This record gives sequence, structure tokens and C-alpha cells, in this order.
Amino acid sequence: MKNAKSSINIRKLVGTAMLGAVATILMYLEFPIPIMPAFIKMDVSELPALIAGFAYGPVSGVVVCLIKNLIKLPSTSTAAVGELFNFVMGALFVGTAALVYKKIKSRKGAAIGSVLGAAVMAIVSVPYNYFIVYPAYVVFYGMPLDAIVGMYQAINPGVDGLLACLLTFNLPFTFFKGLVDALICFLIYKPLSPILHGRR
Repeated sequence: MKNAKSSINIRKLVGTAMLGAVATILMYLEFPIPIMPAFIKMDVSELPALIAGFAYGPVSGVVVCLIKNLIKLPSTSTAAVGELFNFVMGALFVGTAALVYKKIKSRKGAAIGSVLGAAVMAIVSVPYNYFIVYPAYVVFYGMPLDAIVGMYQAINPGVDGLLACLLTFNLPFTFFKGLVDALICFLIYKPLSPILHGRR
């Protein structure tokens, strides 16, 4: 019994570390999308964290988010502001989804958790960007806030002010990003599950 429990813990540690490594690689595979300013990129690096959260629990999912950002930190181009933001958003998304799934162990529970996690991440991203991320960029890079807002206005001239930009662009984009991670997770989790749990 003790050996079995130890084996499960080792598998969880190894699985979490491996998914952390995959998440790090995916974090570098980012790309711009036309409907967002060029400095905002799309990636699916929360996908391995979501898989870890469903397979091993919320803590493992959050640890994957931490691993990928710690590894990326030495090559940061955002004075660690971007990495901290990425970790907080990922932890909210994955932690919420995995907690719901832990309570409702079914496909429906995973779906509810993923949508709720994406919504929490998107909503929190607005005040976090408004009060922390963008002011930090203004300080660290000396970029006027008007210039940042101008990048949004180049896409949609109707937005006025940073808050309007975040609500119009960042909130739906962040929610969509979470849903994309969730959709891919739903497509690949079932065949991966036996491997993650040592049943193959």
C-alpha cells in the first residue's frame, strides 16, 4: 500500500515536470493575430497545465504554470512583468478548472470548470492589466500610455482610453484563448489519460 502510494506520487511529480517542459516549449511558440495589437501574442502554453490539473489536481496544474514562467524568466523581455502576469492568469484558469473537475469528476465537470476558469482569467486580466501590467510597461520602457492606446485604436478607432481597450480587446481575447486550450485538451486528454496515470 505504501509502495503504491509512493509510486503514484513519483508518477505525479514526473508527469508534472514533463508537462512543465512541454508548456515551456509552447510558450515560445507564440504568434500574433490580426485583430489584436502586435505586442499581444497567442499561444497554447496553458494546455499542458490544464492537462496536469485534470490528471493530477489543481496544485500540479498551477506548478506547471510556475515551471514554464521560471524557465522563461532569464530570457524575459518584459522585466518579469509579463511572466508574472502569465503565471497569475494561468494559475487562475487552470486552478479554477481543476478545482471544479475535482468536485465534479466527469466530462461535464471538466467543461464547466474550463469555461468558468477562462471567464475568471478574462475578468481578472482587465484590472490586472489596467493597474499593474500597462503602468509597469510605461515605467520600464518609457512608452507613453497614449502610444499603447494608439495601437488599439489603429485596429478599432472607436475605443477611447485604456479601460475601453482592455474591455473591447483583451477580455474577449483572453476568454477565447482559454477556450482554445480547453478544446484542445478535450480532444487529446482521453488518449493521454492512461499514460499520465500509468495504465499503459
